[in-house]
Amino acid sequence: MSPEKATRQQTKEHNRDLVLKTIFAHDTISRAEIARITRLTRTTVSSIVSALLDENLVEEVGRGESLGGKAPVLLSLIPDSRYLIGVNLERTKFVGAIINLRGEIKEKVEIPTNKSDGQEAINLIYRLLDQLLTTNLTPIIGIGVSAPGLMNLKEGIVIKAVNLDWEDLPLADLLRRRYNLPVSVLNDSQAAAIGEYIYGTGHQPNENLIVVNVKEGISAGIIINGKLFQGDGGGAGEIGHVVVQKDGIFCRCGKRGCLETLASTSAIIRRAKLLAPEAKSSILPKKIEEISLEAIRTTFFAKDALAQEIVFTAGHYLGASIANLISILNIQKIILTGEMIRFGEAWLQSVQDAIHQSSYNKLAQDTTIEISKIESQGSILGAATAMLMDGYALLFKET
Repeated sequence: MSPEKATRQQTKEHNRDLVLKTIFAHDTISRAEIARITRLTRTTVSSIVSALLDENLVEEVGRGESLGGKAPVLLSLIPDSRYLIGVNLERTKFVGAIINLRGEIKEKVEIPTNKSDGQEAINLIYRLLDQLLTTNLTPIIGIGVSAPGLMNLKEGIVIKAVNLDWEDLPLADLLRRRYNLPVSVLNDSQAAAIGEYIYGTGHQPNENLIVVNVKEGISAGIIINGKLFQGDGGGAGEIGHVVVQKDGIFCRCGKRGCLETLASTSAIIRRAKLLAPEAKSSILPKKIEEISLEAIRTTFFAKDALAQEIVFTAGHYLGASIANLISILNIQKIILTGEMIRFGEAWLQSVQDAIHQSSYNKLAQDTTIEISKIESQGSILGAATAMLMDGYALLFKET
């Protein structure tokens, strides 16, 4: 293909994606309105829309309100014209779902991990996908996997996932060869950030957003100008293994005093097991084997002083670390997700208090921090739709 022809093709695909993105952003929209928003000519928009109709990606759904002339024909995305699979590799279970183009979950499968790792964990993913692919939902156009750990997003390689005992695992290639479908693999917090940005409420196009995922591990997904920011090595947002307490507890990464050892779910469970047996006034279980995240949650909402002190201390360390993100990036919208959000507004307040104590006042005042409303679904939705973040070529038959 000549450079000139390649440039024409790129322009054509860019315009097509611009029109499709505009249709995605509206329940219904007319050709004239698309032209106004995209600043493309009406002729160009009409040509692209005609192709989208032929692809059964959009449909005409009636007429809009007349502004003096002929009432415009309205267009709408056909949500069930294509499907994507999202997989989230959680600590206790692997969850997979088939979603349509509006992010609606059409089929969902959960498989307990029973602490599987290595090849056993890979076999569980195969089992999950095999089950999802037996449905009559077609066409499925891609698979996205959200996994804990450090990823090479470009090549779909899991560089390191401690809990799964994976190192330099070419997961995307394994799945691509088995299922003959496009595959993307990304960090669970990056997936959560994409899911929140696309399907959360109140987010504007091309805005900046940080999603902090707080569960057994801690990391952040960063969206800048509507795009996932990965950093030079794909590890942007790995705040869980930054040392925040010198000579603190040993972390699974080999260092002492990482944020993960102080603010994660595993951190509060460990601290409760250490303190509860000797705390006579606390209603936390005295038997170590009975102390779980749910037990801590129950006593926390019963206003048990020890449970609250443990949870609020974790919130304090998290907030102090988020303050560093605010100072470095000055991103003014931060969303919290993961298992720790089950401690609700009181925990959130402890995080906010620490942010204000640790940040430059003006930056902290201009920053909003809230709990995700899509919660655990964010990682699945983000994993599934990550392949559409940079363009919609996947939706078309010729690709």
